[in-house]
Amino acid sequence: MSTTVENQKEVPRGNLEGFTKYLKYDLISGLLVFLIALPLCLGISIASGYPAIAGIFTAIIGSFVATFLSDSELTIKGPAAGLIVIAIGCIGAFGGDGMVGGWTEADTAAYQAALAVGVAAAILQICFGFFRAGILGEFFPISAVHGMLAAIGVIIIAKQIPVALGVSASGGPLELLKQIPHFIADANPAIAAIGVVSVLIMFLWPFAQQKAEFLKVLPSPLIVLIVAIPMGMGFDLMHKHSYVLQNHEYQLGENYLVTMPDRVFGMFDELTHPNFAALREPRAWPWVLMFFIIGSLESLLSAKAIDLLDPWKRKSNMDRDMVAVGAGNLCCALVGGLPMISEIVRSKANIDNGARTRFADLWHGVFLLVCVALIPMVLHRIPMAALAAMLIYTGFRLAHPKEFMNVWKIGREQLVIFVVTLVSVLATDLLIGIAIGIATKVVIHISNGVPVRSLFKPEIELTEDDGNTVRLTARQSAVFSNWIPMRRQIERIGLVDRRNVVLDLSDVQLIDHTVMDKLHEVESDFEQQGLSFTTVGLESHQAFTEHAHSARRKGVFSAKLFTITTDPSIEEILQTAFVRLGVSGYTSFPCSGAGRHEINSEGGQSKPRIRFEVIVTKEQSQTIVDYLAREVQPDHRLTFTVENVQVARIDAFTPNVDSSVLKKSQTAAELVKS
Repeated sequence: MSTTVENQKEVPRGNLEGFTKYLKYDLISGLLVFLIALPLCLGISIASGYPAIAGIFTAIIGSFVATFLSDSELTIKGPAAGLIVIAIGCIGAFGGDGMVGGWTEADTAAYQAALAVGVAAAILQICFGFFRAGILGEFFPISAVHGMLAAIGVIIIAKQIPVALGVSASGGPLELLKQIPHFIADANPAIAAIGVVSVLIMFLWPFAQQKAEFLKVLPSPLIVLIVAIPMGMGFDLMHKHSYVLQNHEYQLGENYLVTMPDRVFGMFDELTHPNFAALREPRAWPWVLMFFIIGSLESLLSAKAIDLLDPWKRKSNMDRDMVAVGAGNLCCALVGGLPMISEIVRSKANIDNGARTRFADLWHGVFLLVCVALIPMVLHRIPMAALAAMLIYTGFRLAHPKEFMNVWKIGREQLVIFVVTLVSVLATDLLIGIAIGIATKVVIHISNGVPVRSLFKPEIELTEDDGNTVRLTARQSAVFSNWIPMRRQIERIGLVDRRNVVLDLSDVQLIDHTVMDKLHEVESDFEQQGLSFTTVGLESHQAFTEHAHSARRKGVFSAKLFTITTDPSIEEILQTAFVRLGVSGYTSFPCSGAGRHEINSEGGQSKPRIRFEVIVTKEQSQTIVDYLAREVQPDHRLTFTVENVQVARIDAFTPNVDSSVLKKSQTAAELVKS
């Protein structure tokens, strides 16, 4: 569906008028998002060690609470795969193992302890929002965050492969990855058939949607259910029995299906309350911090990403959104739900399905409520292997090989931070892993000449003010760790006082990737308010790569110096050619001398000469060499040398013609004659 409206200037608002005016769009989008959310909520909940219905509780509560507390128009609140690792870790810390080996009293006790942890984390999130600390989400370096998410993806895959194959397994992610060949050898063929088919659908269905437009309204999780439920019925998973294949006996039964209430409105019997006594134990508080920090960070990043995708460019109040998430989490934890965040996949689907206001989130919750309240017996027929397949696909997207390539394009140092964080999370836990990633970035900054004193305190001052435009000058460094106070000053002077801002970075030694990315965000924020934000001084910095958001370091740049000595008669030809080849300038002066020809035939008699010097970029140098070698040397005597030189500003020597033209020209002569 299209995400544009007839009148783009008319911005939809999530108020009473918007509820009725955009009912059709929001209702349809809510229904389609519900089809995606239903199986994912069940799968995430089971993978987290919670009862399956806990994820549904979260999505329903989130849809109602966030709709009325948050001003984020298009985000969908609910359980997210990114929190699976924390949730199952918390359950394990209190002695539970979720659905491994069936639901026991130990699992119930661990579940109630985890709910108490969720209450404490939710209260911290509410305070976090009320004290206007939403901007703290910008502290974490982007590559470290992506490395953490990639690690979460790997952990999800490692833990869900055994479920998809119908085998029981436990242990750390690295241990589980090593045992994948054993899981395949021990797989239950019937369950593995459901799991493998479901995985294939998750990976191949997007390609089918690209080929046929009408398939886009059918999300891949729905297709998995349409195929997997009949397969489960065919294998008679509702009844415990065994079968023999290749002289090996395998067991089947309801333990391979989602556990759900067995009657209408039975969901209300599943409400569970936290055991607050767990908070008296020291082991609870590291998990409180992890739920609070990682959940808040993921939610803020998702909400920011959705704001950028909003067709109407509406900007969410991150502090208010954090209060809404915290309030939703508090309600969820009190009745037995999973922690929730602003979920990126469902939110993106919400936009693609044509949602207009936050009431699309409300409708998706209403559909979930009706479904789970009225037909829980149908949901009980969903094979857990199918849900595991959905999570394997989600994990693959988080740890996609493209993530590594994207980070590499930004800079090698970013790939180091990304990989270090990923490996550290796999080897330790989320908090320690991301702390190691941040420490790695700090070490890289110091090695690049950033003074330690400027790591957390930016040097930025107001240097010009004409009443309409303010010029701010930054010094020392602009890096992730000092970005928050820098951004606060920019927003206070610009957005709050309603003035345009020019940020001069010419005296900054290093601008890291995170700040480069955030500067583009700030520029967008100013544009939405009808103001301008301009960054100057970057021309004196050398980018680590060609990526627009690459880190930049002040210093000299490498260039090529051409020195050409030839007969004065072709001076004008060379001048014209150099100008057409796009050089930014040249120097010529008369001289005299003798070359090999004069020494051998005329006794070394000195003759008048002209000497050209021109500095060009590395990319442009080959074009100059081609021109001199192919078009001048065959008809005229000349010598030329090429030297590597260092220049303070490479932009002073960039070609005056489009670089793409230089690349496409077969010879320099074609460019000169054009």
